[in-house]
Order: sequence, then structure tokens, then C-alpha cells
Amino acid sequence: MSHFKIPIIKRINSSNTVDLETEKDSFLCMNSSKQNSNLNPSSASIRQNMHRPSVRSISETPNIIGAQAINSQNDICSYLLCALTWVPIIIFFPFSLVFIFQIVQEYERAVIFRLGRLWKSSCGPGVILVLPCIENVTKVDMRTVSFDVAPQEVLTKDSVTVAVDAVVYYRVFNPAVSVANVENAQESTRLLAQTSLRNVLGQKSLSEILSERESVSRSLKECLDEATDPWGIEVERVEFKDVRLPVQLQRAMAAEAEAAREARAKVIAAEGEQRAAKAIKGAADIISSSKTAIQLRYLQTLNSIASEKNSTIIFPVPIEIFDLFSNKPTSPRT
Repeated sequence: MSHFKIPIIKRINSSNTVDLETEKDSFLCMNSSKQNSNLNPSSASIRQNMHRPSVRSISETPNIIGAQAINSQNDICSYLLCALTWVPIIIFFPFSLVFIFQIVQEYERAVIFRLGRLWKSSCGPGVILVLPCIENVTKVDMRTVSFDVAPQEVLTKDSVTVAVDAVVYYRVFNPAVSVANVENAQESTRLLAQTSLRNVLGQKSLSEILSERESVSRSLKECLDEATDPWGIEVERVEFKDVRLPVQLQRAMAAEAEAAREARAKVIAAEGEQRAAKAIKGAADIISSSKTAIQLRYLQTLNSIASEKNSTIIFPVPIEIFDLFSNKPTSPRT
């Protein structure tokens, strides 16, 4: 145990004189520092994150119980009641140990009220001492809790009614504030999530809700986190489960998509016919440049037809024969 004194500056007067408060005694426990240094770095970081303050410090917000330092000063009546409480504990020792010791789990913190006043904001984990009759203990679960937001009928910015389901993940980062400032933190957060969901989605259009879910969920998380800070609750994630559209709107969107697909199909078919016509014209130009090329093409066609089992035989006839009949000389009129 090492003992030293730290002077604390109270204020500076206009005459450049410094007033010092009464020097406060500070004690450093060497054993506790050694134990903290022997902790696993991962476990130490987890413990720090469990008590990580929110983005907006609640200690700066007035009228929040448990946000400031707890005043442990008691009056004479409090000391007298505490002394009277120890009398039956000593008389019925060791049977009274069953009533004064409680176990707090690793994922829990205990908030103790003595004579109606907040006595200890966060106790545990482990075994804690509770005086019967004058102290009341409330255990708070520090684990992440998730709940489903009931389907909400939301009117979007472009006057479309949609039903939205969401999931909210939150945890308690300040047990004393959570117990002393809100009656039921879980139910209050659930109701707040429903109203915030309608308010946030009411400012978005249908296309933004369907295509920008991450940004919408992020804005909803920030809205909830700011509102639940005075309750000692931190909202970690907000995810959308489903966005249901009206049946008539689904049919209209399906018809629009089908018409768009048909239009694209017609354009693609027209482009294919155009390319095929250009290719056929090029092939015809190449074949017309040689007299025997057309005959070879006739033979290839005949070979492909004869390979199949059929009773039809096609003989190629040169087209020039028809020119003889078409170019007959006309007899002069007398």
C-alpha cells in the first residue's frame, strides 16, 4: 500500500492567487494493479466494452438518477437502522449468512438501494453483501437482448402503404441509470422502436426503403440510440426482416417489369435479325462471285436432307434454266 497526497486547484482569483482545497488522500492498491496486469488482454477489453459510455455522455444531461457520483452520506437514523440490522445477523450467525449473501453472475450487475436511496450503482460479479430489511437489490442483465418489432403499417413519402418488420439488438451499459430512470427498460425500448420505425420510414420513399436498407437501418439505429441514452441502453443494430407491399401494388409492379422485359426482348430480337440480314447479304455476295459456289451449296443442302430418314428427294435445278423461259423473244405486231 502506497500513500500520497494530491493537491487539487479549486479556482484562480483575479489577483493571480491560487486557492487549494483540502488535500485528499489517495490510496493505490498494488495487489489489484498486479491482478489487472495478469488479465488476458481479450478479457480486459471485453470488460472495458461492457462499461463503455455512449456517444452522448449521460452525465451531462440533468435530472438523470445515477449519472453523477453517488452521495454516500447518511444521517443518524440511517446509521441506527444499520446497527439494528446487524444485531439479528450476529445473533443468528451462521444461519443468517444465507440471507445476507447473494451471488451475481458474470453477465449481471447488481444495483443496491439502501433505505430507498441509490447506494451502489454496479456490484458484481461474484458474492455481494446485502443487509436485509434496509437494502434492496436489483440485478440487471448486461448481455445483448434482441426483440422483434411488431409489423408496422407505414405511409411512405410517396404515399405508398407498406408493412415493415424489424429486429432490434440492444444492451444495458449503465445498470444504475437503467433501473432508476425507467420502469421497464425492455418494454420502453420496444414501444420506442415501433414509433421510431414509423417516423423514420415516413420520411423515405418506397424506392429508398427497398434499395437502401442499410442507410435506413443506420438512421433508425441513431434515432433509437439517442433516445435511449438517458435510460442507460445502447442500441447496437437494427435490421429489417421483411417489407410487404399491397397486392395491387405488387401486380402493378409485376406488370411494369413484364412490359419492360418484353420491350427489351423485342429490341434484342430486332438487333439479331439486323445482324443476321447483314451476314446473309455478305454470304450472298461471296457466293455470287463464283459460278460453282452455288452448285456446291446445292450439294451441301442435298446432303443434309438425305442424312435424315425421309421419303422426300430434292434435286437441285440451276436457276439459270428459269431465265431461258423468262427471256422469250416477243413476236412483232403486224
